[in-house]
Amino acid sequence: MKWPSKLSFSLVFFVILMVGLSLFASGQGLFTPALPSGLKVNTADRYFEVWPKIVPADVETTVRIISRYETFPKADCTYRVTYTPVGRYAVKSGWVKASAEPIIPQNNAFEIRRFFESEQEHIFRIEEVKADGKAREVGTFHVYSLKPDLFVLRPYKGDIHMHSYRSDGREAPGYVIGAGRRAGLDFMALTDHRNYAASLEVIELFKSLPVDLKIFPGEEVHPPDNPVHFVNFGAKEGITELYKSDETAYRREVQAIMDKLGKIPEGVDRFQYASSVWAFEKIRERGGLGIFAHPYWRPGNANYISYALVDYIFETGIFDALELVSGFDWSDLQEVDVNNLQLARYIEARSKGQKIPVVGISDSHGCEVSDMFGRYYTICFAPSAELADLIKAIKEARSVAIETPAGKLPRAFGPHRLVAYTHFLLRYVLPVHDEMCFEEGRLMVDYAGGRSEVVEELKLLQGQVKKYYDRVWANDAKIPGTVKGGK
Repeated sequence: MKWPSKLSFSLVFFVILMVGLSLFASGQGLFTPALPSGLKVNTADRYFEVWPKIVPADVETTVRIISRYETFPKADCTYRVTYTPVGRYAVKSGWVKASAEPIIPQNNAFEIRRFFESEQEHIFRIEEVKADGKAREVGTFHVYSLKPDLFVLRPYKGDIHMHSYRSDGREAPGYVIGAGRRAGLDFMALTDHRNYAASLEVIELFKSLPVDLKIFPGEEVHPPDNPVHFVNFGAKEGITELYKSDETAYRREVQAIMDKLGKIPEGVDRFQYASSVWAFEKIRERGGLGIFAHPYWRPGNANYISYALVDYIFETGIFDALELVSGFDWSDLQEVDVNNLQLARYIEARSKGQKIPVVGISDSHGCEVSDMFGRYYTICFAPSAELADLIKAIKEARSVAIETPAGKLPRAFGPHRLVAYTHFLLRYVLPVHDEMCFEEGRLMVDYAGGRSEVVEELKLLQGQVKKYYDRVWANDAKIPGTVKGGK
């Protein structure tokens, strides 16, 4: 008898391994299609609805897990649930370790009432046990408990640094904004180089459309003889026109700032720093948010501004928010990981006690030609997506920056408490949100391209995200000590 060669054994083993991994990955939902944002809907959320998913901390709340397709209970089957508080906060609840408890479903729903202790994720694993003792997992379900100050707020996804063909972008302003909604954004600002009017153009285009996306004015500001890039988000007027219409006045005002500076660190260009102070002040005077853009961007072989100037801008804190995560293609990040440098600088500043509000942006120059659009953004925790609420949330450090390089592994950066919460949202709440936004965004792109008949379809979609969020969050109107919030 001829025994198989070592190569044959290796091939068989490889095939078995690949089949096993495929089955495991399919079971985990790893092969389900990703959304434009790079997020994927959790497999259990396809088959079940969990209401609510966000509950108040240190309050007893009922959670219902409702089967959408499979019938429960089944004849000759019993059910059990295993509960685990992820952070292991269990001072009052008496939880010691995960152990299965009986649960009886009724009318395709599993109802669980618990005291959700502290601020953390909670996991419920439900199993079905047949008469012969064999068990199978029905599903694993996730809930998050929040303290009152964060519970009454909602997460709003936004990108406030992107370009159209009104400067050096690829697509029309309306296309860019529609594609942003398609990617799951709740608020946006077009920020073309030296062009505030383009953002007003796109606001006008969509102003009468029945959509939930909030569109705000903006521009990327480039004052003369100053290489620093500034993002003006939400100002009532453009900054570019100030120095375009009267450069003499701009230089006179910058000189006045220079005269008051006194001694500055060696290597810092006095004019560039004073011009930076001027730009941020002008943005704030007009009700906008001044963002320090990509401080460690390296076009070619040198940083676009001097490290000495970067350090002094950080030290003096003249900006309103730091562009912590900037949109760069996967190939660019492998050459110079700009975001890692910006993150390290942020961590160092925070360790010194500085308060650094942060945003994440795509800086996209083409919605369809890069892997950055829709995968780099900000999440603001605010009572609404109105401009004043968003700016206040960012200034008060109630925002995180998100990056999803190459469309994989979405990561949040910012205050730890918000990052922990955002991880939950990215896995179990925002993917469904993004699916709801997708169709609205697709129709907005069509509308920008001349198809006015899509208005009737958009009317049917309006408000769907709010309805979804109303189910995700427990009814805060019934919870003592909270003020009703919502989207």
